[in-house]
Amino acid sequence: MLSKDIIAVPNRSLPYIIKTMKNFFPFTAIVGQERMKRALILNAVDPRIGGVLIRGERGTAKSTAARGLAALLPQEKVIAECRFGCDPADENHWCTECRERKANNSPMTVALRPTPFINLPVSATEDRVVGTLDIERAIQSGEKHFEPGVLAAANRGLLYIDEVNLLDDHVVDILLDSAAMGINTVEREGISFSHPARFILVGTMNPEEGDLRPQLLDRFAHAVDIYGISDKRDRVEIMRRYIDYENNPDVFLQQWKPEEDRLSQKITAAKALLEKVKYQNYHLISIASLTASLKVEGHRSDLVILKTACAQAAFDGRTLINDLDIALAAELALPHRLQKGPFSEQEITSEELQQRIEELHGKEQSDDPAYQDISDLSEAEKKI
Repeated sequence: MLSKDIIAVPNRSLPYIIKTMKNFFPFTAIVGQERMKRALILNAVDPRIGGVLIRGERGTAKSTAARGLAALLPQEKVIAECRFGCDPADENHWCTECRERKANNSPMTVALRPTPFINLPVSATEDRVVGTLDIERAIQSGEKHFEPGVLAAANRGLLYIDEVNLLDDHVVDILLDSAAMGINTVEREGISFSHPARFILVGTMNPEEGDLRPQLLDRFAHAVDIYGISDKRDRVEIMRRYIDYENNPDVFLQQWKPEEDRLSQKITAAKALLEKVKYQNYHLISIASLTASLKVEGHRSDLVILKTACAQAAFDGRTLINDLDIALAAELALPHRLQKGPFSEQEITSEELQQRIEELHGKEQSDDPAYQDISDLSEAEKKI
């Protein structure tokens, strides 16, 4: 039975190291790179979007932004006895062990812990990522013993992969599967074990060191290309801020704390508002028309744009998406999915996308069969 007393989670409850961000460069102190920061924020608002891939030159604050985002996220309630950080209020996503605890009326204490930030090494193997089952122990004693992996430690946190393009393709595939499904299942010799694996996936890479295969690239919901800032005033400001931070981190962090707190509270409010965000029929048609006009393969991009637009609306404090939300979402979801053509030779901007949406609106007819089909959707189907 769940105890209502809230305690600080003891370290021994967490078998894997969870990095608490004590010395981090504040997310709000990063100069420029607005598209990258927006992609990270929206994935924090709704991790179901599917993660973000940040591609860019060395020294463009890719890893700094990922660590800064993790530090913004609030403490979360967990079941202290659980190795996977299950949410006491979300029984539908409990692990097998927590379900057994409840069935056996075993103690289940509510605890608080910092949001996990897990850094996956490039050398990680499949067993290290998904965890392992002790088959010998299961055969001899009949006990199902599971040794958690990285996905268990990252549950309800942020999983960061630096140089994701150098990681084994099979491991990347597993990570993307878990991010999409929100669950990790390990099966060995007829024995299986499952636990929740719901996390914000952030991958970074330098394209000079090789690219991801197109199949894996497409499975990242967002992809952002970033470059060194050319404006000399911004470059001077970057130097000033980093020097101030290195000379006295505590003072620097205190100076930026109000901005950090404001953004953290805004993300928390957006997460609470997200389930109330709705959309109209013509929004769905706008998304479908946009992706069809750009000849985007598959349908993953349409769903990503819709989820991202809803997260953008929630972040702005609104409960109905608009065309600007769709354009901003497409700016993150489409660049790495576009076929070779005019848009592949330059960055596609939200302004260009919004203009294209408006042009498509002008061509749409009220008797378009798409309107009739989509108008049949129930209210439940119009929500994420």
